[in-house]
Order: sequence, then structure tokens, then C-alpha cells
Amino acid sequence: MVDLENAIVARFESHGETFEILIDPDVVRYVREGKDIDLMEHMVIDDIFNDARKGTRPSEEKILEVFKTNDVLDIARTIILRGEVQLTTDQRREITESKRKRIIAEIARNAINPQTKTPHPATRIELALEEAKFHVDPFKPVDQQIKKAMDILRPLIPIKFARTRIAVRLSAEDYGRCFEELKSIGTIEQEEWQKDGTWIGILDIPAGMYDEFIARLKAKTKGAADIRAL
Repeated sequence: MVDLENAIVARFESHGETFEILIDPDVVRYVREGKDIDLMEHMVIDDIFNDARKGTRPSEEKILEVFKTNDVLDIARTIILRGEVQLTTDQRREITESKRKRIIAEIARNAINPQTKTPHPATRIELALEEAKFHVDPFKPVDQQIKKAMDILRPLIPIKFARTRIAVRLSAEDYGRCFEELKSIGTIEQEEWQKDGTWIGILDIPAGMYDEFIARLKAKTKGAADIRAL
């Protein structure tokens, strides 16, 4: 359970009634992003209110009429998804800033300048979005807002999402050092161990990560990694 002082009110109005819950503000974001969350752990109390601050409750008949169930967690999820959430100014600012950074980071990771075939620095993307007065919604999923951001960016800077295929050759020792990088950044399409003990893999990676990916592998292998774009 979350403490009352850290909770916010989520409210849903229907059939002339108001239904409220007291919930952790971070959980609202996760639920609206489609994540599977145990709401019981993040509610102040597992109950539905007419007015959460006053502690007044709707009748069981009205709850069944509106939600077709009396399961508190199912009702809470509906309130979060379909209702309104009252964030404090600080909570809204914190959530909005976090999502803004994630949107910029994802675009920088996956996009390139199609004219030069090189990644855009995150600062350039950030400045372009500021110029366009791009508004971040604290509750909409990041992937939906990335699409909107890309639509706004295209008239301002040459940009597109792209993938790059690369071939990597590593010694057995270096493969162990680089395994996490290989798995976290790219998708290994093919791999094969050679008779001399070296590993060869074909990877598909976000084009915006190409330079950073090479730099990471070179650093971990002290320059020994053999990397070629396909």
C-alpha cells in the first residue's frame, strides 16, 4: 500500500456518479502504458469512493450498474484508464520531464539524417522539439508520443527511423566481455564459431546507435573488434 501523503486521486464520472480511488501517481503512468501492475500494492486502501478525501462511498448497486463488477482492482483499473487524474504541480512536472527525456533518447537511438546517413545528436532533437513547442502528455504512452514527435520533426530537420546490419568478429575472450552489449543493443540474426576460436555474428541494430555501438565494442576489446557495415 502507498502512503496517503504520496497518493493522488483518480476520478471517473458516469451515470451521474463520481467514483474515486487513491493511488500512487507512478502506477497511473505504468497502467496507461499497458504494463501489468498489481494495483493492490499501490492503492492507499482497496476501496472505491464518491469522494476519496471525505471517505464517502457509492452504493454496491451503483458500482455494479456502472462497472458490471464489484472487483475493486478491476474497477480501479477502469478508473485509471478512463478517468481523470489529479496530479500536483511537482508530480506533473516530474512525470512530464521523465517522458520528455525518454522520447528524445528513443528518437536519437533509432533515427538518422537520411542525407548524411549519420545519427542526430540528442541535443539537436531536443532543440527542434522545443522550437516546435512539442507538448509532452504525462499519461500517454511514450511510443505514441514518439510518433507525434517525429511528425513534428520531419518538416524541421531531415530525419527518419532506420536499422543497420553489421558483421562483428570477436575473439572468444572478447565475446564474453561484449555479450551484454551485443544482446542489449542489437538483434543477433546469425552467429557462428570459427575453427580458430573466433566468433562471427550478423547483427541488426538501430541506425542511430551505430557509432556508439562501435565505440563500446572497441573500448571493451581494446580496439581488437572487427566490425563492418553490411
